[in-house]
Amino acid sequence: MILQLNPTILVETPLGRGHCIFIIDYGMHQNSCWVVTLEKDGIVKHFDSNDVIVCTNFTYHINMDKNCFEKKRE
Repeated sequence: MILQLNPTILVETPLGRGHCIFIIDYGMHQNSCWVVTLEKDGIVKHFDSNDVIVCTNFTYHINMDKNCFEKKRE
């Protein structure tokens, strides 16, 4: 099953921050594949679900401890 995300989900990957545009689910015996467009260069990459971290969402209080936004330096 392929799920197109609208709106996209902001995620952190081993290659940097990006927007997940699709999730491909191969069934219960395999991890889902996250299709992500990287912010730095627009390249589309596939990541295993173990390699993706959903960025902070302040509205829904998701991942508040480790957010993907750079902290302001004083």
